Amino acid sequence: MAKRGKSLLSVSTLLASFFGTLMIATAFAYFNYKFSEYKFIDFKEWIFYEKNDIFIPTHDKYIVVFYSSKEKDTMQDLANTDLNTPIIAIDYYNAVRQNSKTTTFLRSGTKTSLSFIQRFNIYESPSIFFIKKSKDSLYKQDSMIRKLDNLKELASEIQEL
Repeated sequence: MAKRGKSLLSVSTLLASFFGTLMIATAFAYFNYKFSEYKFIDFKEWIFYEKNDIFIPTHDKYIVVFYSSKEKDTMQDLANTDLNTPIIAIDYYNAVRQNSKTTTFLRSGTKTSLSFIQRFNIYESPSIFFIKKSKDSLYKQDSMIRKLDNLKELASEIQEL
């Protein structure tokens, strides 16, 4: 009988690498899905303030802008922005500002701010996304979170979303 030589590339090695690659691709796809999945915000659970009053949403849809009042002219640019959809402007530094016709300036406690940043995975300022009313005080994220390069161009950026 002739002795069969061992091949460097056996079937079991081929299958092992195939399943290893499949597992890595599956894990990558799952974590990408979970990371980009839209999230909810409950305004009864998270308390935001307009000056000294608790913010109670009245519209079905909002544009949420997370920004830093330490950046030059940011609050003024937000106050002067006039869009069809009302803006909720949440300041990282919790500065108090008078609301404008279409922009509501909000602030919150440290725990709420940190929970908000963590829930929506906000890493840059200013960031923007839409929320849409789901029921009562519960709103669902209705767009991906994007970084705004320039608040003065907010109106043109909204048209692209």
